[in-house]
Amino acid sequence: MHLCYFDENKHFEGNPYFFIGGLLIPDVKAIEFENTLSQIAFNFFGSRTLTQQNEIHGKDIFHGKKNAKGRKLEERVQVFKDITNFLISNKIPIRVICINVIEHKAKYFYAMPPYRLGLMLMLERFCGYLDKVKDIGLVFGDYEADEVTNAVVDFSEYKTQGKTPMYYGRPLGRLLDTVYFTQSHHSRFLQVADLIVYMAGRYENSKSPATSWHEIEIEDCWKKIKASNEFLIQRWP
Repeated sequence: MHLCYFDENKHFEGNPYFFIGGLLIPDVKAIEFENTLSQIAFNFFGSRTLTQQNEIHGKDIFHGKKNAKGRKLEERVQVFKDITNFLISNKIPIRVICINVIEHKAKYFYAMPPYRLGLMLMLERFCGYLDKVKDIGLVFGDYEADEVTNAVVDFSEYKTQGKTPMYYGRPLGRLLDTVYFTQSHHSRFLQVADLIVYMAGRYENSKSPATSWHEIEIEDCWKKIKASNEFLIQRWP
């Protein structure tokens, strides 16, 4: 079995790109991988406990805000480097969806809301990998109060109908039960998904090259992740 984790960003005026992305963890490696991530958290926070004070959150670590306030720039960059090394060295499958919300709404008269579309495409990508390795999976997402009910109902409907509702809809039979949601500070794997989505949102559609030292270093992390054999990004529309 694989454990599939995803997170998403928020699009806004001036940045029309909605990203949802995640990773697949083989259950036989879950304890080992969780211990590694706990060590990375301990190296930065001095604690392994799953609390908001010890949450690896991409935006806050990048900008030195909240629980990363006052920390040295080198220490914050090292977190991105450590997570990148964790993903690449363990050959962890990474899937990312990028939706240009403006183009999506212009193309489809009754456009599906970005989160619901993004999650559907994310589930398809998870299943695509599970088909390849002939395995089953459970899906876990970052808790978003206004999206949970729709996500669970949509997933149930897709499974009942036998496939997702797009023209080239795909079956989701390898995903079990339901989509589980929890607060990201309760899961190191969701925190990794957050870092993936943060880097994607910051660098994937950037029109200007990074200039500051920490921007260059963290953008290099993103480039390394993209260059790995287990990375796939789907753009919509």
